[in-house]
Amino acid sequence: MHDQSKSTSPEHEMLSAGKNLTYGFQHVLTMYGGLIAAPLVVGLGIGLSQADIGLLITASILVAGLATLLQTLGVKWFGSKLPIVQGTSFAAVASMIAIGSNGGSFQAILGAIMVSSLFGIIIAPFFSKIVRFFPPIVTGSIIAIIGISLLPVAIRWMMGGNPKAENWGSIENIGLAGFTLLVLLLLTKFGSPAVKRLAVLLSIFCGAIVAFALGLADFSKVGNGPWVALPNILGFGMPVFEWPAILTMSIVTLVILTETTASLLAIGEIVDTKVDNKRIADGLRADMLSSGLAPLFGAFMQCAFVQNVGLVAITGVKSRFVVATAGGILVVLGLLPVFGRLVASIPMPVLGGAGLVLFGSVAVSGIRTLSKVDYQVQSNLIIVAVSLAAGLIPLISPDFFHSMPSVVQTLFHSGISITCIAAVLLNLFFNHLHVGKKAQAESLPEATATAENHS
Repeated sequence: MHDQSKSTSPEHEMLSAGKNLTYGFQHVLTMYGGLIAAPLVVGLGIGLSQADIGLLITASILVAGLATLLQTLGVKWFGSKLPIVQGTSFAAVASMIAIGSNGGSFQAILGAIMVSSLFGIIIAPFFSKIVRFFPPIVTGSIIAIIGISLLPVAIRWMMGGNPKAENWGSIENIGLAGFTLLVLLLLTKFGSPAVKRLAVLLSIFCGAIVAFALGLADFSKVGNGPWVALPNILGFGMPVFEWPAILTMSIVTLVILTETTASLLAIGEIVDTKVDNKRIADGLRADMLSSGLAPLFGAFMQCAFVQNVGLVAITGVKSRFVVATAGGILVVLGLLPVFGRLVASIPMPVLGGAGLVLFGSVAVSGIRTLSKVDYQVQSNLIIVAVSLAAGLIPLISPDFFHSMPSVVQTLFHSGISITCIAAVLLNLFFNHLHVGKKAQAESLPEATATAENHS
């Protein structure tokens, strides 16, 4: 039993202002590349102007900060009060580009997000009640595939982030990523406890300095553009509500709810605190409320950022107030684009070198959870094997589902959602379905006897 009183529960620990700022900034650097990637990809995909894409990025930073504050600090019915960083969901990127490329306006995308988010708020309590169908065999599989699914992102960052660039995969890019990774490893090996907790931030800082010294980083444009920019409410016009777009984004909402549920359970495992139905429902409602309000600023659907779950695991800093500070920093960056441009100037290979450890640590957290599973029971082995293999399909063959209906393509675009669905259904089939329970029960004594014979 874990003591859930606010005075002792790890996520409620109060640190000094200096530590909150330092660790909070580390969270911002960890998720910044992923945060600006979604609006950048969508903006380019639907043909927005460079100026509009800049507004999208600024809006995404601001909304991510506000959403993070809501999730970590919480109000009644909204916010899990866990160290969860919120940001623009990448799960919706393909669907938004599809809407914008098939005759739908940008305003239709924003309108669809608002309606589908309301749908998400309504069904959040249902999602919260399926926690009993997420034992370690399910959550471990999902957490592991989350980390594995993020590794290609880190590798792309290590290669430069832009496949069309001349220096894509160059020795300089990979060497810079390798240097950042080496610094992180050395700090983790030889650093004091305080330094070890800041290893990710310090390695990114060292990598950026080396990149600048070698001429691989360009900070000359940081001063260009306004230093202060207030939120531009409805700057892209009034949202338009079109049913095909709303249906598409409602399907995406189911994926985001699934992924956020998995992230909440993952952070609960890492922080070693109880995550029950109510907490998940509050977290999902915060997710969907921030998503529903995001279009007013010109931003997209929000979700829990998994890379920051990995950062909590790496640093061991479990306080939600650290992450709330990160949310405050994001709000400031959203109002002061000059700081956003400064962070955005850090070369992607530097972020990739650190990301390799961060994302890999998420997969390790899943493996640690899966270690609780009894593999003497053959069905458990099958559940994990099939769930992980299914989740790898979009990574290995992105066009695997290209001949399927668009609904299936949207749902299975993410290996995380495939693993989640497969693990839940297989666990229901083998461990909850009445038929076959007797056979499983009969196998247990045999498994136990086998284990005793080997001991």
